[in-house]
Amino acid sequence: MSLACQAQHVIGTRIFWSVAYTDPTDLSNEHPRGPVAPPVVYQEDNTLTFVADHSEYVLYIKDEDEEVVYSTVVTSVETEVTLPSYLSGTYEIELVMGNWLFTGWIDL
Repeated sequence: MSLACQAQHVIGTRIFWSVAYTDPTDLSNEHPRGPVAPPVVYQEDNTLTFVADHSEYVLYIKDEDEEVVYSTVVTSVETEVTLPSYLSGTYEIELVMGNWLFTGWIDL
């Protein structure tokens, strides 16, 4: 089977991320200089689709008051996460991978 046939078919809107390095124990304000690749995630309705071969993340959904309204761990083998149907509106989405924080916005 060719690689093209094995490619994951994704549907939805791609989420674009801002990237930050956070280390509360590093008082020097220095961080790794090498780039980190942001995750590739698509959203369709309440389903998030992660492109295969991703790291493990802790996922947070925050409301307009920056209160966490949903959180879960996305293991490195999961390709889909279904968010609760009671979530409706615009939310901040965060993915945490070690000291890396990826932040974006979704509409549900």
